[in-house]
Amino acid sequence: MENGLDDYTQDGTVDLKGKPVLRSKRGGWRACSFVVVYEVFERMAYYGISSNLVVYLTKKLHEGTVRSSNNVTNWVGTIWMTPILGAYVADAHLGRYWTFLAASVIYLLVCMQSLSLSLSRRVNFDEVKVLTNTFDMMQGMSLLTLSVSLPALRPPPCNDANTNNCREASTMQLAVFFGALYTLAVGTGGTKPNISTIGADQFDDFHPKEKAHKLSFFNWWMFSIFFGTLFANTVLVYIQDNVGWALGYGLPTLGLLISVVIFLAGTPLYRHRLPTGSPFTRMAKVIVAAMRKTKVSVPHDPKELYELDLDEYAKGGKFRIDSTPTLRFLNKAAVKTGRTDPWMLCPVTQVEETKQMLRMIPILIATVVPSTMIAQINTLFVKQGTTLDRQIGNFKIPAASLGGFVTFSMLVCVVLYDRFFVSIARRWTKNPRGITLLQRMGIGIVFHIIIMIVASLIERHRLSVAKEHGLVENGGQIPLTIFILLPQFVLMGVADAFLEVAKLEFFYDQAPESMKSLGTSYSTTSLGIGNFFSSFLLTTISDITKKNGHRGWILNNLNASHLDYYYAFFAILNFLNFILFLFLIRFYVYKAEVSDSMEVLAEELKAMKLTGPNQVSSRE
Repeated sequence: MENGLDDYTQDGTVDLKGKPVLRSKRGGWRACSFVVVYEVFERMAYYGISSNLVVYLTKKLHEGTVRSSNNVTNWVGTIWMTPILGAYVADAHLGRYWTFLAASVIYLLVCMQSLSLSLSRRVNFDEVKVLTNTFDMMQGMSLLTLSVSLPALRPPPCNDANTNNCREASTMQLAVFFGALYTLAVGTGGTKPNISTIGADQFDDFHPKEKAHKLSFFNWWMFSIFFGTLFANTVLVYIQDNVGWALGYGLPTLGLLISVVIFLAGTPLYRHRLPTGSPFTRMAKVIVAAMRKTKVSVPHDPKELYELDLDEYAKGGKFRIDSTPTLRFLNKAAVKTGRTDPWMLCPVTQVEETKQMLRMIPILIATVVPSTMIAQINTLFVKQGTTLDRQIGNFKIPAASLGGFVTFSMLVCVVLYDRFFVSIARRWTKNPRGITLLQRMGIGIVFHIIIMIVASLIERHRLSVAKEHGLVENGGQIPLTIFILLPQFVLMGVADAFLEVAKLEFFYDQAPESMKSLGTSYSTTSLGIGNFFSSFLLTTISDITKKNGHRGWILNNLNASHLDYYYAFFAILNFLNFILFLFLIRFYVYKAEVSDSMEVLAEELKAMKLTGPNQVSSRE
């Protein structure tokens, strides 16, 4: 065994009882493997619902192109926005582990009945009452599976290509279906920002070997996400299209249950971080204190600013951060004026934590447009697929299954990037990551420009074939294989390998140690805003292009639409966003790696004769 100081983790992590943990007993890849496997099953459950949702809304609830697409992006946007609440609860009150478990319970309560209902191919109302009463005692009911299982909870079938001629779903039918969907959003709000953070917490930034492992964690994290997604986009969507929606939604529920059991199995191996109070309150105090001292001058010597003693941070296993010149106005919050009111005087570390969170906001804004492009995968891209020839012999390819190629190309690119690109680039840049996180994000944004140009050209070809065969007005199936859409799906996976992986790692890495869950939620917030922005653009452009007697770009009949113009507009929007991104990154200052101060930290810890995992200093 190593000496006492070195064998304990040095990043403030503890066990569930709040006691210091030995590096040899907890954490590392052994603990992280449970988290990664959990994510495979959880993503299978989530994408098992979301991937084919636009098809269900169109074919079963008879919604038009704009309405169905917007309902998908609004729900997905909510899914990605609720993690802000989950991050707050985790960082301020319950901690990541208990917040995650509480959210999983909510997630499962909505889905508990799925498997039982999916086993019943024919369900009458008497059977529903019995099942409901039985599972009420178990406190679980899946409204989602119920709505797709019972004929009474959806409008009668309609095969007309124009959904305007079909009977719409009633208010009650929509309430049951969307009520279940948005209840799921509450549950995912607690799981999404915390599960990846729990995984990253298993590696100690102050241990060189574990720090190196952490650099690869987010690549393999995304690998696990898209492995589960691949199963959902292939097997589950096929079941939904060809076997039944009840079984197709019941299997994701089973996967979700398995994922929670796997996560719980790893509990004895996890390292945990203690909640450090509300990050929003801490940041608000800094901003208010700085504004209240607008006329106060900031001293030239940072040592004159207010800061807590080193042992105050050591006792709580927290980091102390030195003052930096960026966002200098906020330094006023740490200027001593004789008043000790926490809304008037804040320690330097608290000021720097606020700066770190605020510095990332412009980068978050620059990732919204690419997130809007991702929203097209499960909406317009899938709708395009439904108009094409999907037959291979006796097998009919589900339109949503092309999303599996996004996953596959993502998996391949992540492996190639981690195993080959990083090692080659490292020789030239001397950067442990090969290239910086912002450079990796920039490459992903360039790919999004290319994707939309390619998508526009492919759609232009699809429309020309529809015109040649007289299929514009009747909306019939176009004699083109669905695989002509493959380039835009494959390129989207390549873009994700650069942008989405880097985005997740960037917001986690650059967030202060006490606000990691909130930092991770920045990544999901980007996706949430992007989906809402997609709904806004789709509605706005659809309305504008119908003015003055024009037919419009986006109609229920895609053969009479002009998605090629819409995708070209997206290409221009991505280009302008890339220019904005280049401008913003010129002013971004990376947070210093805490591992840079390992030697200094070790000396400070020894001087204080600490024998636990307490962390005291992070040289910023």
